[in-house]
Amino acid sequence: MLETHFHADSLSGHLDLAKKTGATIVYGPTAKPGFEAMVANDGQELNVGKARIRVIHTPGHTLESTTYLLIDESGKEKCIFTGDTLFIGDVGRPDLAQHVIADLTEDKLAGMLYDSLRNKIMPLSDDLIVYPNHGAGSACGKMMSKETQDTLGHQKRTNYALRPNMTKEEFKKELLTGLMPPPGYFPQNVLMNIKGYESLDTVMERARVAHSPEAFEAAAAAHEALIIDARSAGDFAKGFIPGSINLGWMAASRCGWVRWCPTSSSTSAGYRSGQRRGSHDPPEPHRARWARRLLKGGFDAWKAAGKPVDTVARISAEEFAARYSLKPMVIDVRKKSEFEAEHVVGAVNIPLNELNNHLGSRTPACRARPSCNRPLCCKRADVPDLIARRATGGSPSP
Repeated sequence: MLETHFHADSLSGHLDLAKKTGATIVYGPTAKPGFEAMVANDGQELNVGKARIRVIHTPGHTLESTTYLLIDESGKEKCIFTGDTLFIGDVGRPDLAQHVIADLTEDKLAGMLYDSLRNKIMPLSDDLIVYPNHGAGSACGKMMSKETQDTLGHQKRTNYALRPNMTKEEFKKELLTGLMPPPGYFPQNVLMNIKGYESLDTVMERARVAHSPEAFEAAAAAHEALIIDARSAGDFAKGFIPGSINLGWMAASRCGWVRWCPTSSSTSAGYRSGQRRGSHDPPEPHRARWARRLLKGGFDAWKAAGKPVDTVARISAEEFAARYSLKPMVIDVRKKSEFEAEHVVGAVNIPLNELNNHLGSRTPACRARPSCNRPLCCKRADVPDLIARRATGGSPSP
């Protein structure tokens, strides 16, 4: 089981897989896992049937980042598994490890990545197939292609980070410019992959148990849990548990938005079954690690138990336009790149991943306009309904 590095975006599943299969977990040089694993040497070759895999240490994204070169039985080099060192159209961001190891600054790691690409990757044959860890949409880079593979030769010609005449300082500047802040959970996730984590089987077993409204409420309060409502945005607006955040079913099924949601709890998150699924259905495996409590009967059971309920107003584009004429503050929670491409005139961009920093206080733009206590919030269709009043202390309704 070859690990290219300690991942920040998700749990690798390596411990579960090793336990079930007996496979050896392999990392590249400098890795210091908190569990039994093989730490290979740079240039070491591993036999896999009649093929061989050569370990190529390529630090930069992280210190232990490693690329694996597959060599077939005839001795021909076929492809490279580059992890987060080289993507299609991009390279890995070098600013994640500093959140775990303070002296590994993004500048140092960017310099290492430059050297790894020039000295280890670019000298390889042009006809090698490149298989990276991620594609478009990942937070581990800034301009990845949607393509999942390419030849190394084509990447040498088209990838901005592989320009042959690029200096190290030019590389650092281009690589670091425009990087969005990483999700807040990344440092904790890295440490879990380094030190070990709770078995998926254990998490799944716990997640299969649905709780009464009383037990659910007590657990949420005890753990300061984030409550996720997976119903449609329309149903959520009509009534929801106070303090909960709506992830429409599509967003919840992708799981990615959950990782951006604000929570002070590092051990527990609430998940409430929506009406689209049975109230006893457990979360699917890829969501189970954040689904710690299920509410039996969903929101209907909560409401029937006489528990507090909140609502939020949703408006049409036409009503938005009518209110816009009154010059309210408009908060756009899309990504900066989406905002810069096109946005409502006068809108303030607070990307979703930064919204938590503004909870309980007004934005700088709003403080400059004292009467601006009733903002309008515009978002992409798949962005969670993070209620505007949480970000400003005002009310989203007129």
